[in-house]
This record gives sequence, structure tokens and C-alpha cells, in this order.
Amino acid sequence: MVKGEVQQTKFLKPGKIVIVLQGKYAGKKAVIVKNNDEGTTDKPYPHAVLVGINRAPKPVTKKMPIEKIQKRSKITTFIKSVNYAHLMPTRHTLDLDFKGVLDKVPEDATQKKEAKVQIKKKFEARYLKGGKALKEFFYPLQF
Repeated sequence: MVKGEVQQTKFLKPGKIVIVLQGKYAGKKAVIVKNNDEGTTDKPYPHAVLVGINRAPKPVTKKMPIEKIQKRSKITTFIKSVNYAHLMPTRHTLDLDFKGVLDKVPEDATQKKEAKVQIKKKFEARYLKGGKALKEFFYPLQF
């Protein structure tokens, strides 16, 4: 290490909640599933595989019927590989495990659809469970 050179810490780790800054999902919240700091042959830049919320659940109240609560709690998801330059990290993390569901971005449309359905089930179960990181991840950004 050269004098005066500072070692960068790795803060973009799996489980970190980020905000996508560019592209179709700009302004949406996502979670890092897998990160690649050096890049690959087809993507020679540092990037991360994200799963995120395309459409957040709507607010619910206690006096709503169960059917209405379930309908308003629906979530739509996305899977995307994004350059680090297009991500803004937050200080929050989400404690969900996507190891069996997703290791890389599926190329085939049917595989991607199956993965999105499984991720949607995990997100909805976590949302209905409540608790920590609920507001930080499952509610849209306020401007």
C-alpha cells in the first residue's frame, strides 16, 4: 500500500437496500442479492444483481375487511443487473435470503417469470410479518 492511499471498504453487500437512480426502475427501492466488484467478461464494470419493488403496497387500516387488506398488500417485483454508478445505497438492510431463488439474472423469460413469482411471495410474506425495515423498504419514497 502506497503512503497516502486509502483502502476503500466494501459497503455494497448482499442484503443492503439501495435506490436505483437510472433506467426503467429509477427511484425504486431494491435489495442487493449478489454483487460483483471486478466485473465479468460480458459486463466489464462493477455491478450488482438486484431484486426490488416495482409497485409498492397501498396503505391499509384496521377497519378494512381482510379481502381488501390482501388486495392492497399486493407487490410487483423486478430483477435487474445494475452498474454501481446507478445505485444509491441506504443505511438499511433487509434480512431476506434469496440463495435458492436467484444466483444471477435469468436470461430465459420463463425462468425470470418463475423467479419473480417466488420473490414476490417472499416479499409479501415479509411485508405481512411486519417489523424492522418495513417502512424503509416497502413504502415508496416521499418527496
